[in-house]
Amino acid sequence: MAAETSFSIFASALGWVLAVARGGELICLENRESREDCETARARRFAEAGNDPEAPPLAETQKQLDEYFAGSRRAFDLPLGVFTPAGGTEFQRSVWGELLRIPFGTTKSYGEIARALGRPGGARAVGLANHDNPIGVIIPCHRVIGADGSLTGYAGGLPMKRRLLELEGALPARLDFESR
Repeated sequence: MAAETSFSIFASALGWVLAVARGGELICLENRESREDCETARARRFAEAGNDPEAPPLAETQKQLDEYFAGSRRAFDLPLGVFTPAGGTEFQRSVWGELLRIPFGTTKSYGEIARALGRPGGARAVGLANHDNPIGVIIPCHRVIGADGSLTGYAGGLPMKRRLLELEGALPARLDFESR
């Protein structure tokens, strides 16, 4: 029998959030501009999901995000359901695992992550895996910047990436806000 999929849509300090859980593990966290955007994304990707904000770990996810945005939480402690073969490719999962090792308040470049994974020429592949990160903020892909310190692509948009880095105090002095 397949595990039940549940979702919650809620407001946060950075807009609206779609959180999806299956079998007690968080499998998706997306920031969106509006509640309607969240509902559209949910209907497209998780049509089978039931609206149950109390399903584990959805209520705890909202609580921890609120604490993070309030500045009282630096690390998340949630069960993540993306580190199985169904969650992504082996390479994607290795990148997401490496993202979880980037400490609050710091950044790494795509190339640094590629080198840490033993793929020194794999910066673009790291970028693609970053793009496919299903659990934004909690798996901190916003902490990855260009080798020159520039802000580069972020699924939630560069203004949101900048706000997350500002919240964490992680903006290097050389960061170029206008690029890309």
